[in-house]
Amino acid sequence: MTTTSRTQTPVSLYGFVTPRPGRADALRRVLSDLVEPSRSHAGNLQYHLHEQDDGRFFLYEVWASQEDLDRHHATALVQEFVAQVPELVEGAIDAHTGRMLSQHP
Repeated sequence: MTTTSRTQTPVSLYGFVTPRPGRADALRRVLSDLVEPSRSHAGNLQYHLHEQDDGRFFLYEVWASQEDLDRHHATALVQEFVAQVPELVEGAIDAHTGRMLSQHP
């Protein structure tokens, strides 16, 4: 995990991703392949992937700043994932962002 700025407020991105019927294994692989490379991107403080009992996936990310999150979203890694969403994901990704209020270590 690297940071680019300690003076800005960290930003979190979190949400649920529902696989299309029969595509859970493929989505699991694609999401899992995002974890380690994303953790190495400048400004990443946390990046976690969870699998829910109901088959949905939950992503939780924390970035040092909105600018770091924006740079991450502009990477080829994320753009390749976005291109696969229609094939793998049922409906829209239920994503949320927020400004972190609690102190990040």
